[in-house]
Amino acid sequence: MSRRANRRMISIHTAITAMMLALLLPAPAVSQKLYYPDKKWEVADPEEMGLNRELLDSAVSFAINNETSTERDLRIAILRSFGREPFFRIIGPVRPRGGPSGMVIKGGYIVAQWGDTRRPDMTFSVTKSFLSTIGGLALDDGLIDDIDDYAADYVWSGKYESSHNSKIKWRHLLNQTSDWSGELFGIYDWADRPPRLGGIDEWSRRELHEPGTRYQYNDVRVNLLAYSLLHIYRQPLPVVLKDRIMDPIGASSSWRWYGYENSWVNIDGIKMQSVSGGAHFGGGMFISAEDQARFGLLFLRKGEWKGEQLISREWVGSVTETTPGTNYGYMWWSNERGSWRGVPGSVYYASGFGGNYIIVDNENDIVVVLRWIDSRAAGTFMRILTEATGGTPNN
Repeated sequence: MSRRANRRMISIHTAITAMMLALLLPAPAVSQKLYYPDKKWEVADPEEMGLNRELLDSAVSFAINNETSTERDLRIAILRSFGREPFFRIIGPVRPRGGPSGMVIKGGYIVAQWGDTRRPDMTFSVTKSFLSTIGGLALDDGLIDDIDDYAADYVWSGKYESSHNSKIKWRHLLNQTSDWSGELFGIYDWADRPPRLGGIDEWSRRELHEPGTRYQYNDVRVNLLAYSLLHIYRQPLPVVLKDRIMDPIGASSSWRWYGYENSWVNIDGIKMQSVSGGAHFGGGMFISAEDQARFGLLFLRKGEWKGEQLISREWVGSVTETTPGTNYGYMWWSNERGSWRGVPGSVYYASGFGGNYIIVDNENDIVVVLRWIDSRAAGTFMRILTEATGGTPNN
């Protein structure tokens, strides 16, 4: 055999050996581009995304069969739930609700959906998680220098003038530990979910707690946060949310964020509506399951969307910093205390009256939206879904 032929045989042998080694050796890690939905949201096969199809179908059937008992006429539902409160009246828009609906997103793709996912429905206190996002943007933008600054240093309309209220910090407004005392848009703080015992005389002379020392869920104080953020942004908060978050994530044009008929504020000579952080008195966010899922995916992706950091990773990471003794962070709920058994403790969620949820599961790369599920069934839904991932829960 000639030397040229011999060299050719050696080259062929070397190439074959290299190919065999390439097949036998583990492939180097390849960074895959994260999927973000465009206007059309792609659907993926659950099993290709690592989910047990039978268990996923079981979770969906469970959600459909465990519809909330909340009346479809939400005006009646609100009056039945809160009508005992002093001077209570509905002063924001209300719309009849739809039926059960929801979505499960895995790796950014839709792996399950049911009901009318494009119907804009009231979402009650899920609105609070959108509101706290505006607070995060204000910190990112430098409109608030520090979360532990006093709100009175930014808003001097009279709402923080008393010796008690002047001690309230932005952190206290965000985690509902402010114990703010006063009246906003005709509603007193003490009139929101008063104790079962006693009456107006006792409630209006209640003991005041040092801001930051006592958690209490209270929509009047949440609305005070919205009012205060309106003052520092000097433009309607729905406009801020639309420009900074909802448009960039590809949300539809159907969502709305309302305040009350009497919550109009004069800012720089322009009449603007101060929105509400829920629908306790009507109003709040009216939004579809699909738009909620996009919002949840933004938080799953640590505030990034298609290479653009819409809200800082630091803020997203901080929303689950819970108040001691509670599972409540910056207007998001955390499962760190194991209230949903069999579900990772790292799961956190937005929650609203009537069984409305946006759930973020970082551990399993999942976002869930549940609409009009019995609130007692939400944890069971998530336990079945966790089993479908094959993951090991933290509790």
